[in-house]
Amino acid sequence: MTIKRILIYGLFLLALGVLAWPKVHPLLSTTADNTEESQSQNRLPVEAVTLEPEVLEDIIYSSGSLRANEVVDLRAEMAGMVTEILFEEGRPVEQGQLLLKINDNELQAQRRRAQFQLNLAEQREVRQQRLLERGGVSQEEYDETVNQVNVLRSELELIDAQIEKTEIRAPFDGHIGLKFISPGSFITSETNIATLNDISQVKIDFSIPERYVTRVDVGDRIEFTVQGYDSTFVGEVYAVEPRIDDQTRTLRIRAISDNPDRMLVPGAFANIELILETIDNALMIPAIAVLPELNRQKVFVYNNGVAEEREVTTGIRTDRAVQVVEGLAPGDTVLTTGLLQVRPGMPVDLTQVTNSSHR
Repeated sequence: MTIKRILIYGLFLLALGVLAWPKVHPLLSTTADNTEESQSQNRLPVEAVTLEPEVLEDIIYSSGSLRANEVVDLRAEMAGMVTEILFEEGRPVEQGQLLLKINDNELQAQRRRAQFQLNLAEQREVRQQRLLERGGVSQEEYDETVNQVNVLRSELELIDAQIEKTEIRAPFDGHIGLKFISPGSFITSETNIATLNDISQVKIDFSIPERYVTRVDVGDRIEFTVQGYDSTFVGEVYAVEPRIDDQTRTLRIRAISDNPDRMLVPGAFANIELILETIDNALMIPAIAVLPELNRQKVFVYNNGVAEEREVTTGIRTDRAVQVVEGLAPGDTVLTTGLLQVRPGMPVDLTQVTNSSHR
């Protein structure tokens, strides 16, 4: 009788449970959902970057001017009338090429006279040498004749040097500019005939602040642009002024760049980037991710759903990011938002993650 009663009670409770389940189930589901929703609301939504090594260039920005590799204003050494102009404006010329001739008729006449006198003196010296061997003249008379020959040779060399001054030759390979004289013009040493430029290479003059004086050196690479071209040109520092300008507190630098196509024109304005250092595997994070504190700097890193505090050492700063030298490793995920609310160990929810090298 007891067993039968127990079975009856069991069936009764089962039936009661089946009848009550539709009403109890929504209440249980609601409680579970509220628990999950509460946990989700406790997580701080944040954005972050995943660190990837990238190439970092430490750059100084400046501006400057282009100069010809070599440039000279062509002028005559002596005054006279121009008889020939042997160059074309804007054309290339070669070193040693005759460019201009000044009237040298008088000098040529003097040279012919000196040459005749020298020939006569040399013949006399030959005859007296034979006589000296036979005792026909004294040693003193022979020495006077030899001295006269040497004097006439010197006079001839002097005339040749003066004739050479009536010729203007190209001192180096280059392109000659516009001429400012014509055949028949009387010129002096002050007359500007034309300008000769060697632009197979160009020099770039610019200045940098004095605080970089210990960081710049010969051989440093520059990149620069000029108006009229979309291309970026490359050059190399080859000379540094050994003193700082006490008026501007800047250091003057000169670089050089090949110009085989003569695209670069002396006098042009250049925007310059001086590359002081190149780091192949730098870790860069947004500057906003770094939180300064007394005597240290820190960031927050995402680690298994919670925020972890890391102390870091920073290096080079750019206009958009900061290099991390110590404290982080490739693959770390650094928080970039919610930094004022986040605390160490706080649960966080990543809403957006980007790669540091693709910012």
